[in-house]
Amino acid sequence: MNQPARLGGIVGTTISAPSIGDVHRAWERYLNYLPLAEGQVDAELARAWNAPAMKGARWLTMRPAANPDFTVRVVEHPHAGGYRAFTAHGWNAAEIMVEDVDAMADALAGSSFRIVGEPADLGFCPDIRAMQVVGPAGELLYLTQFKKPVPGLDVPVPKGPVDRAFIMILGGPSLAPMQSFYQQHFGVPEAPVLKSRVIGMAEAFGMDREHRFDIAALPLAGQSLIEIDAMPAAAKPLPEQAARLPSGISIVSFRVPELPAEAARAHGAGYLRGAAGELLELFPA
Repeated sequence: MNQPARLGGIVGTTISAPSIGDVHRAWERYLNYLPLAEGQVDAELARAWNAPAMKGARWLTMRPAANPDFTVRVVEHPHAGGYRAFTAHGWNAAEIMVEDVDAMADALAGSSFRIVGEPADLGFCPDIRAMQVVGPAGELLYLTQFKKPVPGLDVPVPKGPVDRAFIMILGGPSLAPMQSFYQQHFGVPEAPVLKSRVIGMAEAFGMDREHRFDIAALPLAGQSLIEIDAMPAAAKPLPEQAARLPSGISIVSFRVPELPAEAARAHGAGYLRGAAGELLELFPA
């Protein structure tokens, strides 16, 4: 019998944005995310991120009105403009649980969120209905509704119209090293490889929308998952040494029983880079 993963749930994400204000206003008005705190990145945190140029950058945290256990941190990064998801390795999208995706589509029409995928039932499961939107910093969000529980999928029930991210989408050159990283570091069980459309990635590389990519869904603790996607060869790798956080979704935060010995430390959290260059923020449970 497999032991449960030592990673999860997902408790937050960080967005690098050219303007904190634009993201704050959009998420508060249209997603009902409430501001929590603000400040500046200090030297200890910038060092743990291995992003020294982020020292002094302004940040703002927000949370869903219905859920105090999930946080979005926006870090102001003037070089983040022009970002497009699914063009580079790393974190590419966040999937957020909502109560009524069609109501969300109506609310977001004409807003600062650009709808790139209208609400539709998933082909493999008509009890799941989702849409895709792009926010002010280029952050790609999947807004997902479960019409009823789906056997075999342990996902949270939304506590309000818009709740937390329960799946994060990670891209890399191939699935095997990503699977291996999460298995070796956190005991995440190997997931079967599937062929699936990833429309945002197909469009980013000028491919047919019906193209099937290799993907897998890694089951975590805390009713959370990581979807890993094999990206085309033209996708840009994240540099091993970079002065700044990558644009868009740049960090994902997780609960763990204990911090790995090799993680960098700052303010009680640990920071670790995965096989695709993605940055994980780890909070001991």
